Amino acid sequence: MNIEDFRAYCLSFAGAHDAFPFGKAVSEYDRNLLVFYVGDKWFCFVNAVEFDCCNLKCDPGRIARLQERYEGVGPAYHMNKRHWIGVRFDSDVPDPVIRELVRDAYERVAGSLTRRQRATLGAAASALGTDLAPDAGLTSGFGTGSEK
Repeated sequence: MNIEDFRAYCLSFAGAHDAFPFGKAVSEYDRNLLVFYVGDKWFCFVNAVEFDCCNLKCDPGRIARLQERYEGVGPAYHMNKRHWIGVRFDSDVPDPVIRELVRDAYERVAGSLTRRQRATLGAAASALGTDLAPDAGLTSGFGTGSEK
């Protein structure tokens, strides 16, 4: 996986958009953080230049299992460790699992939006011809042991 493929995948979800919000940061690493949003909430971020790891919103009940299963999953840098994980790209975490975790992060955040915001996402998903309508597909089978 590379940054272009990763970005395209993150932006494939209804209502997803990205930005570099830390342009005035002192650290070059922080200035290069590409944040993915649904509505005005983050679901993922990655350094677009280094492409070394990503931080993802995650179900607190899954974090310990993921960390036990994969050496490449750890606490998220500068984020609430109860709700966020860091995933290293150069690790034992396979690309399909990373994509599942990104989708789960998106669905988790999209599900927390207001009813009006979710309705807008549903219309966007329908226009795109996707199954990512918030009220029709916010569960993806996570927590079923697929990470084992």
